[in-house]
Amino acid sequence: MASADERALFLVTDAERAVADLLPIETDPAAARRALQRVPLWFHTFALNREHGLYTPGVARDHRYRVPFLPPSFASARVLDVGTFDGFYAFLAEHRGAAEVVAVDNEQYVDWVRARWGIELRGGEGFATIAELLGSRVAYRRGDALALDGAGEPFDVVLCFGILHRVENPLGMLRRLAALLAPRGRLLIETYGIASEGPVDARMVEVHEPGAVYAGDEYVYWGFGAGGLRAMARLAGLTAGHVDGTVVVDGHPRIMATLTRTS
Repeated sequence: MASADERALFLVTDAERAVADLLPIETDPAAARRALQRVPLWFHTFALNREHGLYTPGVARDHRYRVPFLPPSFASARVLDVGTFDGFYAFLAEHRGAAEVVAVDNEQYVDWVRARWGIELRGGEGFATIAELLGSRVAYRRGDALALDGAGEPFDVVLCFGILHRVENPLGMLRRLAALLAPRGRLLIETYGIASEGPVDARMVEVHEPGAVYAGDEYVYWGFGAGGLRAMARLAGLTAGHVDGTVVVDGHPRIMATLTRTS
């Protein structure tokens, strides 16, 4: 049986609605309820039908801090969403006019969800459910972003939210994503930061023990200081524009950065 804290995590709060409402799906109530029943656990909160108050109970908490970093328009852009999970940001990019969106996920979250909540996912069912409701053309690829070969056209915008701290080789990941960017393209990174009482702007990367950040989550390896992320970006051939290392959500430090190719 879920604890009181776990039950609270599955409630849809005003914070989750505020982000979900950026992508109003507004399907009919019967279809919305069927969608809710199809997916054992939702990561993202989606506004299925606002009039009837039907939202997916996403376990991701309060992403409002990401909203100012998102382009108000993706018109004519090719967009890559790395670690898409249920695909909220991929679908939002399509909603905001992207010409093409590719969403990639290695579905490592299946193990994470099983370990943390004892819930079995097949992988990709949340994404597929929302894609069907939207009639979306977003292309879903199951696999590791490090394996993307870049054989096609480069991407104008790459989104990498909540992923860099979960990969064993973050520098390699940044180099791979830099190689996938168009010359004036942007890489939007959100990752785990360092403790607010620490040297936020230091050239620093913290190393976390398995399960030390989130109980039952063995995949958070790193915490980045703003200076550490800037330095790593330079090694990857990227220039850091705006970096915000001051965000704290539910006691957890986050860092947001906009990176561009140096050449």
